[in-house]
Amino acid sequence: MSHASPISDSERISNILRSAVDVKAGSLGSKIVEDHVESSSVSRHVDQIANGNFQEVLESPLAQVLLGHGESPSSPRSNGSRSDFVGYIAEEVDEILKKEVLVLQDGESLQLQGIQQSVFLVGLASLSAFLQSTVTGPPLPFASESIIFSSENYFDVAQTRQSILSWLGADGVAPYALIPNVELFYLAKIIFNHQSLTSQMVGAVRQRVRVNFLHQRLLSEEVSSLQDLIYEDLKTLDETILSSPETSTKLEVAEYLLEKAAIHTYYGSDGKAREALDQAAHAKAFEFALTGRLGKRTKFQQTDISQLVVLARSASDVTAEPEAAVNEPQSSSAEANGSTASKPTDLDLNDDTLLESISFTQPSASLPTVVQDEASLSPRLASLEPGNQPALDPLDSIILLSLASSITNTSPSDGLTREETLPYATRVLEGGSTNWQVYTQALLVRSRIEGYRSRTQERGVLQLQALVDQVIAETTTSVSGAADNGHVTSTFLPKAKESETASVNERLRYISQLASPTRWEIEAELAARWISLGGLKTALEIYERLQMWAEVALCYAGLSEEQKAKRIIRKRLFYSSNGDDASVAEDEEKWEGPPRQPSPPEAARYYCILGDIDRDPVMYEKAWEESNGRYARAQRSLGKYYFTTKDYAKSAEAYAKSLKINQLNHGSWYALGCARLQLEQWDGAVEAFARAVQLDEQDAESWSNLAAALLEKEVKPTSALPAKTDDLDPEDTSMDPYRHKKDALKALKQASRLKRDDWRIWENVLIVSASIAPPPFADIVIALRRIIQIRGPTIGERSVDEDVLDLLVRHIINVDAEKDEPTGYDPSKPGLERLIVELVEKDVVPLITASRRLWQIVARLALWRKRPSSALESNEKAWRAVISQPGWETGTEKRWEAVVDATIELADAYESLGEMEKTEGLSAGEGQLVAKDWKFKARSAIRGILGRGKESWEGTEGWDRLKDKIEDLKGT
Repeated sequence: MSHASPISDSERISNILRSAVDVKAGSLGSKIVEDHVESSSVSRHVDQIANGNFQEVLESPLAQVLLGHGESPSSPRSNGSRSDFVGYIAEEVDEILKKEVLVLQDGESLQLQGIQQSVFLVGLASLSAFLQSTVTGPPLPFASESIIFSSENYFDVAQTRQSILSWLGADGVAPYALIPNVELFYLAKIIFNHQSLTSQMVGAVRQRVRVNFLHQRLLSEEVSSLQDLIYEDLKTLDETILSSPETSTKLEVAEYLLEKAAIHTYYGSDGKAREALDQAAHAKAFEFALTGRLGKRTKFQQTDISQLVVLARSASDVTAEPEAAVNEPQSSSAEANGSTASKPTDLDLNDDTLLESISFTQPSASLPTVVQDEASLSPRLASLEPGNQPALDPLDSIILLSLASSITNTSPSDGLTREETLPYATRVLEGGSTNWQVYTQALLVRSRIEGYRSRTQERGVLQLQALVDQVIAETTTSVSGAADNGHVTSTFLPKAKESETASVNERLRYISQLASPTRWEIEAELAARWISLGGLKTALEIYERLQMWAEVALCYAGLSEEQKAKRIIRKRLFYSSNGDDASVAEDEEKWEGPPRQPSPPEAARYYCILGDIDRDPVMYEKAWEESNGRYARAQRSLGKYYFTTKDYAKSAEAYAKSLKINQLNHGSWYALGCARLQLEQWDGAVEAFARAVQLDEQDAESWSNLAAALLEKEVKPTSALPAKTDDLDPEDTSMDPYRHKKDALKALKQASRLKRDDWRIWENVLIVSASIAPPPFADIVIALRRIIQIRGPTIGERSVDEDVLDLLVRHIINVDAEKDEPTGYDPSKPGLERLIVELVEKDVVPLITASRRLWQIVARLALWRKRPSSALESNEKAWRAVISQPGWETGTEKRWEAVVDATIELADAYESLGEMEKTEGLSAGEGQLVAKDWKFKARSAIRGILGRGKESWEGTEGWDRLKDKIEDLKGT
C-alpha cells in the first residue's frame, strides 16, 4: 500500500487554500487551480504561519484594516463607530468580506478570492497565537493587546476584554474569567463563523468546528447551542471529506477523524469516538493490538508471567532522532514529520517494588512467545519485541492516546479498565514519540491512569505537576518577561532552556487532534488530583489563584463546611448586609444584602450551588431567571429536587424544560423517563427512555426501564378486527397482543448484554420471555442459566425457578411425543433439547440439596432420555429431600402428607423402573435390571416411614395410604 510522503506545514496550509474553496457552481470539495493563490501576500502569510510567525500576519495591511488601525483608501471609516470593539470587529469583517476588490495601504489590490484567503489567514494566525499563549507555549513574542487594540480606537483594554467574556457566554454558562489574550480568540471566532467565508471555503468550515469546540472548552459546562453547531458542521465535513475520498488524501481523512473522535470523547459519545478512531487507523494503515507477553513487573519477581502490552507499528517505520542530536538543527524530513529530539520531562517511578518499565522476556527457540491470541496478530506485529518497538508516526500515537482516553472516559473508576488503558500511553512514551505535544499528551494520559494506584499515584501527581509547570512557565510570561498576573509562578522543575524545547509549529501541528487542555484546565485537574489525595490546602490554593470560586465553594461543601462555602458564593452574588463591602469582616459577614448589579457572569451557576447546599428550589428558580430561561442545569437541579421529594409531576415538568434547551443530555432523558414511570405515563416514559438509549446505547438501566414502560403499555389495535381469523395478516403486528412484550424483551436482552452480571435484569428477561405465547424457549434457557450462574454460589438451589424449569422439560417431552415417530433425545443434535439437558446436568443438578420438585424434574428428564437408572436415583433423592427435613414426625399434618406422597411416589418409581433394563454405565446392554430387589427397597422405605410416624400419625388418612401401598406390593 502506497503512502504519501510527509509534507511541510507551509505546504499543508497552502493546500487548505488551494483545495478548500467552494466554487459556487461546484461542490464544497471541488479543487481549484494553482493560480487561485494569486496574491504574493497570501503566499507570504502562508509561510509565516507555517513558521509560527503569527505577528507578521496580524500586523499585515489587511489585518490593520480589519482591526481599524488604518483605513483602506477605498473605504474610509470614521472613528465614531469604534466605541464598541465587539460590535466593531464583527461589522468590519462583514464589510471587508462583502467587497469584490480591496486596495490595501501598501498599494496591493486583492480580488474577491484573495480577500477571503487573506481574512482566513488572519483568523488562522489569531487562533494559533491564542492556542500558543494558552495551551502549548512557548511565550508569545508580542503583546496581543498592542496589536489588536490601538490608541486611535479609543478602546479600554480591560473593559473590552470583559465585554468579550460576556459575549462568549452561552446558554447561561460563563467562560473562565481569566482567559489571557481573549481578544485573539474573539477575532478568530468572528472570522470563522462568518457565513460569507464558510459558504465559500471548506477550510473555513473546518476551522469553525475547531473554534466552536475551543469555545465550548472555554466554558465551565457543556452547552447545547455550541454542540448543535459543531455536530451540524461535522455532518457537512463528513460529506466533504469522508464521502468524497477522491478529494481528500488518507492523511487528511485521518486527521479529520481524530478531531471528530476528540469531540465525541468530550461530549461522552465514546462509542462514536472509537468508531472514528477505527476509521482513522484504517486510513493510516496503522496496526496495533493489546496482547500479552511474558515479562516481569516487579524487582523481586522470579517467574515471568503474562503482562499486558500494546504492539503497534506505523505503516512506514518512523526513526526517532538520537538523544545526542538535541541541540542540532533538525533535518527537513524531521521538520516535515513534526519531529524533534527534545521532549518534556518524563519523571522516573522510583518505586521500591515496581520496575521503571516491564522487563519482557526475550523470545528464543526454547521459550515461545506467549500471546493471548497469537494467530490474530499480523506478521508485522508478531515480529515486534515488546520492549524495543519502533517509534510511531505522530498521528498513530494520537490514535492510541485517544483510544485510552475514550475508554477511561467510559469507566474511569474500574481497575481492570485502567490496567488495559495504561499500555496505550506506555507504548507512545517508550516508543519515543516524534512530536513534543504528542509526548506531552502521553505523559498527561499516563498520569491520569496512574493516579488511582498506590504504587504509582506519587509519580502520577508529580508528573501532572511537572506538566502544569511546563505549561505555566511557557504560556504565562509576556514579552516583557513578567507573568500575566503580575507575579512569577514557581515551578517544580527548572524551566527548560530554549534549545531544549520544541518550535511553535511543532507544538501546534496536532493540537486539534489532541484537544490538549488549556493551562487553567490542567491546573484545575491538578487541584482535583490533590483533593483525591487529601491535599485540600494545596487544591484550594490552586483554585483561589485561578479564581474558580465555584470550585472553592464546592471544596468546602465537600468537607461539611457549608457555611463557609455559602459565604464564598453569596459574596459574589450579593452586597454585604450593611451595604458597605469594604468595612465588613470576611469570616463573619453573611452577604445578605441586595443582589449585585450587574450580576456576575456565573450567577446562574452560583445560584445552583446555593440551591445544592441548602436544598432550596428557590435558588434554582433564580438561576433559571438569571439565565433568561437558558441555563438547563437549573431545571435539571429542580427536577432532581422534586424527584427526591416525590413530587413527580413537577420533576417531569422541570426535566422537560431542561430538554428544550439541551436535547442531547442523556441523564435528563433518563430522569424524565423515571419520573413518568412514577406517574404511570407509559407512552411518555417509553419516549424518554427511547431517546436515552439513542444517546447512549451502552446504558443498561435505560434499556431495562424502557422494557418496564413497554410492559405497562396497553395494546390498542391500530385497525379494526377482521371478520375472520383467516383474514389476519401475519406481517401486521398491530393486532399482536404480545407486541409490547416482544419489544420489551428486545430491550431487556440489550440491557442484559450490557450488564451480564445483574441478575435482576436476567430475571426480567426470564419473566417476560415466559409470558409470551409461544414462548421464546432459547431466551428462557439463557436467562435461567445466567441467573443460576450469578446467584447459585450464594443462594444455591433457590436460584432455580422451578416452574420455568418444569415448563422447559415438559415442552421438549411433549414436542417429541407429538411426533409421528418420537425419537427421544439425540445428544449429537444441536438445538433446544440439548440446551435444556445441558442446563439441567451442568447448572441445576450440582445445586440441588433439599428440593423434591427439582429432583422430580430431573427424574422426568432422565426417563425421557431412556435413562431409567438415573431416573430412579433422582426419585430416591427427591424422597430423601423430604424425609431429611427435621420435625415432620411430630409436625403438622400437611408435612406428614408431603412425606406420605413422596414415599408412595418412590414406591411407584421402584415398581415402574426397577424391572427395566439398564441403559447406562458399564453394565448397559447386558440385560441387567435397574433394581432387581425393587420390592424389598419399596417395602423397606414404607416401613421406615411407618415406624418413624407411628406415635403421631397412626390411624390418619396418610397412615392408611401407606398401609394400603405396602399391601399392594405384597400382592405383586
